[in-house]
Amino acid sequence: MLIAHLNYREWNALLVILLLASFLRGESFRHSQTTLFFRPTGERNGGKGRKTRADEFLHVFKGEEKFEGRVPPLAPVKNSLNTTLKNVEGSGTEETDMQKQHTNRFVPKVAWDRHHQATMGWMRSSNDIIETKGECSNDYSAVGQHQPRSQGLKQKVSKLFSQDFQLVSSTKEWKELLEHRDFIQSTHLRDLLKDKERCDAFFAEEDGVYVDYSRNRATEATMKLLFQLAEKQDLKGKIQAMANGEKINFTEKRAVLHTACRADRDQIGTVYVDDVDVIGEVHQVLDEIKTFTEGVRSGEILGYTGKRLRNIVSVGIGGSYLGPEFLHESLKTEPEGINAALGYSLRFLSNVDPVDVERTCANLDPEETLIVIVSKTFTTSETMLNARTMRQWLWDFMGNDKEVVRRHIVACASISSIEKVADFGIDTKNYFFRFWDWVGGRYSVCSAAGAVPISLLYGYDLFEKFLQGARSMDTHFFNAPFESNIPVILGLLGVWNMSFLGYNTRATLPYGQALLKLPAHIQQLDMESNGKYMTRQNIEIDYPVGEVDFGEPGTNGQHSFYQLLHMGQTVPCDFIGFVQSQHDLCLDGEELSSHDELMANFFAQPDALANGKTTEELRLEGCPEGLIPHRSFKGNRPSNSMLLPKLTAYATGQILSLYEHRTAVQGFIWDINSFDQYGVELGKKLAIDVRNHLKKARNNGCDKAIYTGSPATDRILNYYLQNNQKTLSNNANKTNGFGNISKRTQRDVGRFPPSDHNLGGQNGKL
Repeated sequence: MLIAHLNYREWNALLVILLLASFLRGESFRHSQTTLFFRPTGERNGGKGRKTRADEFLHVFKGEEKFEGRVPPLAPVKNSLNTTLKNVEGSGTEETDMQKQHTNRFVPKVAWDRHHQATMGWMRSSNDIIETKGECSNDYSAVGQHQPRSQGLKQKVSKLFSQDFQLVSSTKEWKELLEHRDFIQSTHLRDLLKDKERCDAFFAEEDGVYVDYSRNRATEATMKLLFQLAEKQDLKGKIQAMANGEKINFTEKRAVLHTACRADRDQIGTVYVDDVDVIGEVHQVLDEIKTFTEGVRSGEILGYTGKRLRNIVSVGIGGSYLGPEFLHESLKTEPEGINAALGYSLRFLSNVDPVDVERTCANLDPEETLIVIVSKTFTTSETMLNARTMRQWLWDFMGNDKEVVRRHIVACASISSIEKVADFGIDTKNYFFRFWDWVGGRYSVCSAAGAVPISLLYGYDLFEKFLQGARSMDTHFFNAPFESNIPVILGLLGVWNMSFLGYNTRATLPYGQALLKLPAHIQQLDMESNGKYMTRQNIEIDYPVGEVDFGEPGTNGQHSFYQLLHMGQTVPCDFIGFVQSQHDLCLDGEELSSHDELMANFFAQPDALANGKTTEELRLEGCPEGLIPHRSFKGNRPSNSMLLPKLTAYATGQILSLYEHRTAVQGFIWDINSFDQYGVELGKKLAIDVRNHLKKARNNGCDKAIYTGSPATDRILNYYLQNNQKTLSNNANKTNGFGNISKRTQRDVGRFPPSDHNLGGQNGKL
């Protein structure tokens, strides 16, 4: 009997079933006239086949054919899986001599090398495997309360065989791209860019967002193969599942619905999670935020001493900080933003370093300051320490009255954290704004995490325009054909550059100073989302994923790291530019405006990266022969160019949404979970252990050495304690540093906030 063309992933699945069946009965596998062997190299296609992973396929034959690579017998597969399951249902008789003889028989190394992860993952999720789609996780009526063990195994096996346990790298579509890569490696971008038909086809446009991807090392055939890979990976189905609120965050069993945070009000009642209308929830919270922030800005809501609240300090870390700060910087020089923010200030406190507290509190008047604490669980250690610090800062000025906290501190957290919020002293009825488990931190800028601080500074109306821009790109992503879908195209090209061409870094280069915080936000968005190595089937990947992202606004970056981009390792780049500047300048006597000067670099750099400069061109220019090797550029370095009309709140929303979806597309293709972040947990756990050692040392004196179990850690930790203790001793008679922070305000430097909010800026010259 031939089990044809099983690759080693499929063989692992079969092996898992047979191992479990044997384990449940308590017997070893029996051997009949079945022999297992490796397929000889090159047998495929009559011996003419190219040597690939297919040459390692396992086959099972009946009979006594002899082949090289024969391995000892393993299982009675000739009787089929049903026979095995039938045996499991038996009465459990004693092992026969033949069974005992074959106990612990040799298993092919290719299976043993990889089966353990799949086995453990399958067993951990066995309850989920038994369930069918749509059933409640606690409803076992379909399988019965006292289900026989073998019946449960049958259902598990049936479900298991219906799932695809292949890595994407073992699919036909992936292998075709690998073969196509050999052709692309023989091409150069300077030649591809001469193909007008190709260049005219390699762009996409949507609602003012123009993306030119012709400077990628790709042809029409490349894109066709990438779209076929997307179809194989059911990219359309996964996108739809995300939009519909299915729990695609499979490790945490959560929906992924940051898009619901900017959904239109007319979509209420269309998306449910656990029987909750999520878009209805979103708009309820947005209405609460609008009412509260307008109350603060109008002077209806005042501080503890009756003063206007003009200074906002947002306390958060990670996505609770990077996304809102990126948006804040984008709006800071936007004309509407300038006028709306007159008389107000917004600062972010993220780092637990006390220096960050000093910088944040400097010259602020606590009586006119509103603290916004952003933490989904309200347990993030860095955020909560900073929150307690800011609470003490308020108390230092206005006294230890609970009303100080109730009037000056706002919380943005999940509804499950409301008790912790109340314990902190915050007014949960009027100063608490919820967001949900289906909004990840790095995707939360459109939720209360961004809405509260941004609306306090710029007004809710401007924040709503930002949501509208993000919604526009969401609609495009969910509905546009892949061939013209901007996030899909950029995501597939990201997979192509990373997994096939081997470019493991990527640069985000906005030619607009207002986007100076965009690279940092994308860095977290991409690297925390796709820095993974396990698939949804708990199989370790064998292909590279997860780029290292960095960037800097142009032209600053040109004088920082562009040397490496042009002559060092290849780094795919995203150039982002704008037709119109937020604020343009044109000095008398200058031939071009400042924005034209900036955009000249925007257009030149991608061509320089793509075309390079040849030795022949240098000789024609009269370059000294000895310098030619140093001044020649190989080129052939890929990039995308994105052009938008102007950096407004709306455009900022479009950019945010585009990059969020690009990240998701890459994760969907790679079959990893882009929505959890277990990688950050280990460091946090170790930090708790070190913190306990430090507490013990502080309480018992620093004379005794600390032993953590790691000699390297012991040495540097004890060095820190010894020298830190000397510093504390030398400063024993000096004022505590925190007092310096808490007592320095605007009054100390003679700067007072304006008494009238309306400064007439809307009538002034910007």
